Amino acid sequence: MTDLSHIRNFSIVAHIDHGKSTLADRLIQSTGTVQDRDMKAQLLDSMDIERERGITIKANTVRIDYVADNGEKYVLNLIDTPGHVDFGYEVSRSMRAVEGSLLVVDSTQGVEAQTLANVYQAIDADHEIVPVLNKIDLPASDVDRVKEQIEDVIGIDASQSMLVSAKTGIGIHETLEAIVHRLPAPKGDRNAPLKAMLVDSWYDSYLGVVVMIRVMDGMIRRGERIKMMQTGAVYGIDKLSVLKPQMVDIAELGPGEIGVFTASIKQVRDTRVGDTITHEKKGCETPLPGFKPAQPVVFCGLFPVDANDFEPLRDAIEKLALNDASFSFEMETSAALGFGFRCGFLGLLHLEVIRDRLEREYDLDLITTAPSVVYQLYMKDGEKRELHNPADMPDLTYVDHIEEPRIKATILVPDDYLGDVLKLCQDRRGVQLDLTYAGSRALVVYDLPLNEVVFDFYDRLKSVTKGYASFDYQLTGYQEDSLVKMSILVNDEPVDALSMMVHRDRAEMRGRAMVEKLKDLIPRHMFKIPIQAAIGGKVIARETLSALRKDVTAKCYGGDATRKRKLLDKQKAGKKKMRQFGKVEIPQEAFISALKMDD
Repeated sequence: MTDLSHIRNFSIVAHIDHGKSTLADRLIQSTGTVQDRDMKAQLLDSMDIERERGITIKANTVRIDYVADNGEKYVLNLIDTPGHVDFGYEVSRSMRAVEGSLLVVDSTQGVEAQTLANVYQAIDADHEIVPVLNKIDLPASDVDRVKEQIEDVIGIDASQSMLVSAKTGIGIHETLEAIVHRLPAPKGDRNAPLKAMLVDSWYDSYLGVVVMIRVMDGMIRRGERIKMMQTGAVYGIDKLSVLKPQMVDIAELGPGEIGVFTASIKQVRDTRVGDTITHEKKGCETPLPGFKPAQPVVFCGLFPVDANDFEPLRDAIEKLALNDASFSFEMETSAALGFGFRCGFLGLLHLEVIRDRLEREYDLDLITTAPSVVYQLYMKDGEKRELHNPADMPDLTYVDHIEEPRIKATILVPDDYLGDVLKLCQDRRGVQLDLTYAGSRALVVYDLPLNEVVFDFYDRLKSVTKGYASFDYQLTGYQEDSLVKMSILVNDEPVDALSMMVHRDRAEMRGRAMVEKLKDLIPRHMFKIPIQAAIGGKVIARETLSALRKDVTAKCYGGDATRKRKLLDKQKAGKKKMRQFGKVEIPQEAFISALKMDD
């Protein structure tokens, strides 16, 4: 049983690629938590997709035993958090389970947009923050400038910053000492009724549902009966462990400790992140405040390529939703694609990651429809509706006006690229709110429609600034605008998976780009195929895909021209009939490529 004053719970927060996961590796390695032969780079990034993309997607936890210079033994619970804006929910959730944060800043790059976003989450959670300047072994490192930046931009004292190189191990011992002496110990009462917070859960094919908890008060032991306060479900604990990062069984967990348990939980939906866990009898009275549920920002449809895969897809989605609380889904049907799910995500990267995880971990082939945001429809009869899927747009004669979500975007960019960034934001119907300088970099704040950001704004921003800009956003509310639904017709049939909401002024440009792209993507058939973009009954752009031509006159040589004419007329009539009854197959690659719009 560990004494409360000898426990430290902390998370590592930083911008993308500032070295969070590498710092976690060094802390684990230098304390001997994992033997050298089992050590690998980014040890806590356990998913294939994390290792491939080189990013952290899930917040991961590890328990480290450390003997300080004064001879005292400490237990450190470390949570390594993601840096991308799409996984900000993982960060905010991890913050609630710990008392302090190491703020990692790359000493060559300085403070970035995501550094700001994540450190404000830590400040909101009342954390003690220790700044850590990483990569001091690089020639471009400028410690004094970055310290000054931390004080100017974030407003926390950086004079006591730790100087480390997570790659070479410089400053790791000093960082461990700082964690022990500068971060607060957790509070909690061992004799109070059990009160534990459900921080995360995931599905393991051998153990079933694994639940990660942070104990606030009381004790939890193997074999006890516990109750989930939100759902009222009751379970007996089979196995209680701590993560080192492999599971190590223990008999009990006390206040301030973080661990996992399994309890033969069959129902995936019984474990809700942020729920309070207590004993079945003599439980605590009031639940913990929990987390604000994540608000999905981008919606798209996921459909199995093979209709028989619908049940496996439902199973896979339920298991994934357990591991990712910010992902929501509901059933939907589509004329073109059959049965599937309408899913909500926190951003495009989140969407890509979920799609990749479903395809890899559960071996499914999926079609994804055009991502769209949630619009508010105000009907003429006073009713207010939410529109998640452009295909469900009612007739415009019944709609009074449409409101779209707006965001406040914060962009940090070197001065040289400022003009390109301002132009990009203006092109996306942005309104400039603020422009200030932090050293040689401009901090631009824009009010932008989310619809314009969802598609490829981030990619465009990276390309016009050669990768030097950093970007963060939060939703601010809804605003009325002149929006219309654009449908795509292939061979006079509407393709519901490609319909989208666009601004009236830009509809023609969007439509033209879309039909030109589809013309290159759809394979030619034996008959002519018109591809059109339309708003209501008005066609705004059209391309025609010419037919494949079989030479029916090849076997006629010499002789009368009327013989050839007769054969050509017969072919023409056949093609006309074919066009009437012919089905146009649109390959899945065409769907995905068509949705990656480029201005």
